[in-house]
Amino acid sequence: MKSSEAVLEITKRWLETFVIGLNLCPFARHPYRADKIRYVVVRGENKEQIVECLLVEIKEMLEVSPADIETTLLILPDALSEFDNYLTFLDMLEEIVVEIEVDGTIQVASFHPQYQFQDTEPDDVENYTNRSPFPMFHLLREASIERAIEAFPEVGDIPEKNIETMNNLGIYRVKQMLYDLD
Repeated sequence: MKSSEAVLEITKRWLETFVIGLNLCPFARHPYRADKIRYVVVRGENKEQIVECLLVEIKEMLEVSPADIETTLLILPDALSEFDNYLTFLDMLEEIVVEIEVDGTIQVASFHPQYQFQDTEPDDVENYTNRSPFPMFHLLREASIERAIEAFPEVGDIPEKNIETMNNLGIYRVKQMLYDLD
């Protein structure tokens, strides 16, 4: 089992190499460089504890200025390793966001080592646009997303561009890049 410090370092390398380095999310560079990303490593498999952590982090994001924390990554190195279980849990988290009435304020994005888009094969290279070293839930501020979209009107082109990037690299190179993070 990797230490929380190792999990954090691997996650940061993934952000640098994949998300920012390959420009998969053109909005990630600024909060990363400005140190406005909060990283929370959640140890163990207890789903109630994960939900509680999510609620605490949402509360924190609502109380703290975006100038201090723009976005939060909940990193789950010990839990939800099966993608289907992860998706079921993600659906539940999204329902909680609605129940606590922060939909429209906070959004949950998803990353997982086995991420697979609908109608793709497990080893299709486009799945790697959302693959990460550990299961993660990414808490985003809706207002930040709206500002980013205004500044980057070609936002609808991002998924297609990301698939092109992955196809150009090829499955072997993409897998090697993920393997090298460890």
